[in-house]
Amino acid sequence: MVAVRTEDLYSGFVRLHILHHAAGGPIFGLWIIEELGRHGYRLSPGTLYPILHGMERSGYLISERQLVQGRFRRVYSITPAGRDALALSREKVRELFGELFEDRRPSM
Repeated sequence: MVAVRTEDLYSGFVRLHILHHAAGGPIFGLWIIEELGRHGYRLSPGTLYPILHGMERSGYLISERQLVQGRFRRVYSITPAGRDALALSREKVRELFGELFEDRRPSM
């Protein structure tokens, strides 16, 4: 049996999940790790933070440092480009899921 590396397939889902929650309000690393964990994704800070930084470099998120209970926390918010990307992705996900869950085999 061939070992399947689903992490490669799930990375886009993780990014969309991040955008989805950031669209609802600011998010921070530990919270999104716990939220993704509720959906079966197990991400370490060493995996999540490069994703967040990459999304910020791509213009989908913007971050700021906030003082919370005497400690600084980096908080991420969605940008207009992130909202646009999320809207387009929702259409693509809806189309893909419709195809994935139809009761017919894909044509070759």
